[in-house]
Amino acid sequence: MTTTRLIVWRHGNTDWNRDGRVQGQTDVPLNDLGRQQAVDAAELLVRLRPDALVASDLTRAADTAAALAALTGLPVRPDERLRERHFGLWQGLTMAEVAEQRPDEHARWKAGETVIGGDVETLDDLGKRVAEGLQSAADLVPAGGTVVVATHGAAARQGVGHLLGWAPEMLRTLRALQNCHWAELTFDGSRGWQLAAYNVGPFSERPVPPPV
Repeated sequence: MTTTRLIVWRHGNTDWNRDGRVQGQTDVPLNDLGRQQAVDAAELLVRLRPDALVASDLTRAADTAAALAALTGLPVRPDERLRERHFGLWQGLTMAEVAEQRPDEHARWKAGETVIGGDVETLDDLGKRVAEGLQSAADLVPAGGTVVVATHGAAARQGVGHLLGWAPEMLRTLRALQNCHWAELTFDGSRGWQLAAYNVGPFSERPVPPPV
């Protein structure tokens, strides 16, 4: 059975990741640590011999993908569907500030509710959007090929879960991907999409705040 491989790769560290600040779709660049993380991860991912490379058009994901492009010679195809969850009025705040200034919305977020308020994108909309981008990326390669997709933490988890058809309560059992770590999914005609590995990366980190 011919199996297609999809690697869903979270971007490297940013100053807002470091400070626990909500990024959402704010275009925050990688910091020095994030750029080194991308290089370290790319040195492993190149061994998978990817056939295509796709990234969110936000700088932190595109620049993460560029580290792998430099080793493979592949172009990075941008796809705005792979952007992070839009966090609306939360963007730019720390999570402590969100909890203080928007306590009802924060409580709904903590409870895993799909609709939060504050112009935050719903989990259903996020999952559908990112899963469409992931499927389009997989469709770029022939059966048996490998595609690497550089995206974001919340986007990766929700998109992967939607692609797998997981219920929301099951998806909440997955911890966040660490910066520059990835999930590996496989697809074949008889079994569909399956999760082969999760939170794989070249280094270990201390636990990080939820990906926002």
